Amino acid sequence: MLPTLRLANAHKPLIRFLGKRQWPAKPETQHPHPFAPPEAKQHFADFLKKFQSSSSAAPASTTSAPSKNGASSQAFQEFWQAPPRLWKRELQDWEIELVQSGGASLH
Repeated sequence: MLPTLRLANAHKPLIRFLGKRQWPAKPETQHPHPFAPPEAKQHFADFLKKFQSSSSAAPASTTSAPSKNGASSQAFQEFWQAPPRLWKRELQDWEIELVQSGGASLH
């Protein structure tokens, strides 16, 4: 095959974009998804307030917030801050085989 024939039939993409690529100068205002449930749309302003207040908190601190059942839920930045029962552990051979088998029963 001659190289000149390859250049004559250069690949031309089928998709064409209109206009130049432009990024907006500032992000658009936050709004709920158009197909969100009505109760989510109604309480979206409350969600934004909670989101902005949580993002302005110090990231290295452990936060506690009461949950629905009255207990406190905690977020840990590092695994050693969590109780030892939540730490990563070594997998046993039977667990590895179970995962590799796709969850099929070994019994």
